[in-house]
Amino acid sequence: MNVENEERNEEENLKKKRQREKPRRKTQGQIVQEALGLNPTDIQEVEKKLFIVRFLDFFSEDTLEFIFKERIMGQNLERMTSYMNILQLEREEEKLLKQSFDSKNIAGVIENVKNKAETFAASKGIKSNVNKRLRRLTLYITLPLFALLIVFTIFPIFSSLYFIFFPILCVVCLMPQLIRGSVVKKWSQFKEQNKNDIYIENRDDIMILKSFTGELLNNIRSRLIELEVPLQLIKFTLFSRDYENLNLLNQKAIRGFMQYFYTFEYPSGMEPFPIPENLQQYQEPIIPGKKVEKPEKNFIALTEMKGKDGVIDYFVPTLKDIVADQINTLLNECEFTKAPHDFKTIIPNYSETMAIYCICGEIVEIDNVQICNWKNQFKFYLFEAKECNCEESVYAVSLMDESAEVPEEFKDIFYS
Repeated sequence: MNVENEERNEEENLKKKRQREKPRRKTQGQIVQEALGLNPTDIQEVEKKLFIVRFLDFFSEDTLEFIFKERIMGQNLERMTSYMNILQLEREEEKLLKQSFDSKNIAGVIENVKNKAETFAASKGIKSNVNKRLRRLTLYITLPLFALLIVFTIFPIFSSLYFIFFPILCVVCLMPQLIRGSVVKKWSQFKEQNKNDIYIENRDDIMILKSFTGELLNNIRSRLIELEVPLQLIKFTLFSRDYENLNLLNQKAIRGFMQYFYTFEYPSGMEPFPIPENLQQYQEPIIPGKKVEKPEKNFIALTEMKGKDGVIDYFVPTLKDIVADQINTLLNECEFTKAPHDFKTIIPNYSETMAIYCICGEIVEIDNVQICNWKNQFKFYLFEAKECNCEESVYAVSLMDESAEVPEEFKDIFYS
């Protein structure tokens, strides 16, 4: 018996060790940065600007998706405005970009388009966002089910009626999923049917947003060229083809919208920057479903986290390649336990407007959540994503409570 226990304990220890060692690889971002000798702040600046680009493009193309979402919109606007306010204004291009952002009143234009879209939707009978409607409908279905369960549990006299109750239970359990599918389908149809009307009513404002998005893309491209970054290494996705100086790599349909995969185009007559030999694999275009050998891992931290008791209400995904070694060290000193709640419970607002992105621009799908315990002094989440279509994998770390005390040596990981 003692031998069996010892073998079992040894197996558990090996399993924990493998879990701790699993993420121990340099991120693709870290490899790119080291190979090109880039300043980490330059990479962060590009990421922040690309966030604004994706947000403005998504909002312009699918405005109705943002109606009646005050908190999410407020967070995105605050994040966008804060990014624009901390531009390195000693550079002339940054000054011009900030002047354009202010003179075009981009934040005000977004609010105006959103308000008009909400008024339009209300005139069609839609007065709340689809997620709230789904939660309300699910509640209406599950409450009677719980009432029946209580009745059957408290009053044994009804035990003989279980054969009647069981089919009802099966139907009721399926109802939320069926209703969800129906509501989502109708909502997608509503957006598709009224997309053109929203565009016509807000055409001038949407053109302002697209014009600034184009300026921002050109600003990013100019900065990358200034830093001599091979443009073919920077890949991202947008929902329109209204911008210049981009190379289209691929496209696919997502919920009635086309998603386009891009890299930046070199100026006419300019020779592409050479790609270091150890980065040649990242020159491959992003083709959904294509198999490419990429063993490196990305480390993301959910900075500016808002939430408590293990539920995350808001975050900013921040690439942490510069502190990848610290993250590895931290993980190797932790004990791991599977989170008691699923990912949807932990981050209930995970969506296109608040998500963790792969390097190819795809939103990652989280399939494993671990609670990491560092020396019984500090606990945090480790999120592991399913392998993306581009065969890149992502690991993300996050606080479990915004008021958590973070050890001084790990603050660079969890704060931006």
